[in-house]
Amino acid sequence: MTRPSDTDRPQPGADDAEWNRAQRDETETQRLDRNWNSLLQELRVVQTGVQILTGFLLTLPFHDGFEELGGTLRVIYLITVSCAVGAAILLAAPVALHRALFRQHQLALIVTYAHFLSFAGLTLLGLALSGAVTVVFGATAGPVPSAIAGVVTLVVFSLAWLIIPLWLRAVTGSPAGSTDDPRR
Repeated sequence: MTRPSDTDRPQPGADDAEWNRAQRDETETQRLDRNWNSLLQELRVVQTGVQILTGFLLTLPFHDGFEELGGTLRVIYLITVSCAVGAAILLAAPVALHRALFRQHQLALIVTYAHFLSFAGLTLLGLALSGAVTVVFGATAGPVPSAIAGVVTLVVFSLAWLIIPLWLRAVTGSPAGSTDDPRR
């Protein structure tokens, strides 16, 4: 007997939990464990980069030449560093949430909220990256290249991290309820 692959999806309107039991031979708890571990792996991928970006941004005012940044670039810098710090906080928050609810049998709640915290953290990270590019180009090439670089970075971020994934979700016919239930 051949086992179904991960690509075998439930029929439209089918119960996702039932599909997991039948196709993956996993209980609800095993599914939550799998989703939590998958989420943690995703957070590990971005955490170091967020911390490095935030650290560099926080030290920037203490370097020579920072005083030469104009008022607009300083405002963009402050927004950028705020987004980076916010991203670092939100991307670490699922771990704090897990610690607070450890052994409380609340893994479904943890996975659900960790999903939303991670999405918000990634959004702030994208904004921080766009802002950092804007500040660097503004300090080295001037206002027009700065605006172009910032907008291009924001567009690429929006396409790669938001629009294309959501479009792929729509065209692959993800099961009903998958957008509402991140624990899936």
